[in-house]
Amino acid sequence: MKFVFVSNYLNHHQIPFCRAMYERTGGSFVFLQTEPMEEERVRMGWNSRVEEPYLRLSYEAPQESLKLIREADVVLFGGTDDESYAKERLSTGKPLFRYSERIYKTGQWKAVSPRGLRKKYEDHGKWKKAPVYLLCSGAYVASDFHLIGAYPGKKYCWGYFPETREEDVDKLLQEKGYVTPEGKKVPYLLWSGRMIDWKHPELVVETAQYLRDRGREFYLEMIGGGAMEEQIREMIRTRQLEKYVSLPGFLKPEEVRDRMERADVYLITSDRQEGWGAVANEAMNSGCVVVADHMIGAAPYLIRHGENGMLFRDGDAAMLFTAVDALLEDPKRREALGRKAFETIWKTWNAENAAARLCGLVEELTGIAVDEGEKRDQRMAAERAGKDAKAGPWNLAPCDPAPLLREFGSYGVLTGKRNGS
Repeated sequence: MKFVFVSNYLNHHQIPFCRAMYERTGGSFVFLQTEPMEEERVRMGWNSRVEEPYLRLSYEAPQESLKLIREADVVLFGGTDDESYAKERLSTGKPLFRYSERIYKTGQWKAVSPRGLRKKYEDHGKWKKAPVYLLCSGAYVASDFHLIGAYPGKKYCWGYFPETREEDVDKLLQEKGYVTPEGKKVPYLLWSGRMIDWKHPELVVETAQYLRDRGREFYLEMIGGGAMEEQIREMIRTRQLEKYVSLPGFLKPEEVRDRMERADVYLITSDRQEGWGAVANEAMNSGCVVVADHMIGAAPYLIRHGENGMLFRDGDAAMLFTAVDALLEDPKRREALGRKAFETIWKTWNAENAAARLCGLVEELTGIAVDEGEKRDQRMAAERAGKDAKAGPWNLAPCDPAPLLREFGSYGVLTGKRNGS
């Protein structure tokens, strides 16, 4: 059995899943990288020289790569705009699993474009009756593809699965906080990413100002850089927040994780253009209380509002401010939510569970047994046990049927203020 994963490049967010699949298939798993890593990602600290036994570079052996795609038992395709690889597979009539972030990140109104619809039909809509299935990397993906009539009854929950660290959660939570130069421990807030418009780093500075004006004690780090960095530095200076906010620049992914383990609250201020947001997985695995914009792709899948994190309505700065303020005021609530956040990743939204559930879904839909012997038995036992989480429409795990979360009214649906569809 040969399982091939085709994507643009292998990065630290994909490696844990790939390693799990390589082990489950007894070494019959291949990651086919279609292009070198972008220089911007390298500047952010991502490792462009990955050495993994399952990695193949299609641009170094194009004909062999196409042959591999044609002959594989199962192909997972996504993360690249080059449709030629998918079309090569589709021509064989063999099973193809696609994973995708949103196709209408900047607005579903674009679905009315005749030119866009023709392209979407060619890439997605025409394969309704073929053995082609969609893994939705974000909670609004199913809604986007529903608009174009693609993959009816064949859309499943998916995401990104960065490293899940094994932690003593009691010790992890006990060591949270930032120790000031005066030796006092205060709540530690964290944000990381590119400082660009749709990630809204300005909201983080405004949150700090609100907390300072409320008399809260805290320390906030904003890791990263980008086009808005000078603007952010100027905001911090003019609002006299230097005592509260620091900007260490870009750090390596493992250094960011180390800081997450000390942080109490992690802020995700990106808007709807954040297809997933793997920092949510990492921060929750680190026991942080994630406070996230409800329109980022990961939020509805990972965060159960008020139980393992907090959601604020897209663009509602006042809601963000008051959510963080309430968390600073209540350390017991921070600990309870942080513990639940850790459990969500440890038990459900991790690479090993995603690999196991994908193997089960492939076998269910195609009859192809992907994982070998003992691993298959372990998966089936885990599936019988079910997932350890609260019942409800947004109690979701990788490869569950993807519910249709419409944009309009979605905040109310996710926070329990109105019913979903």
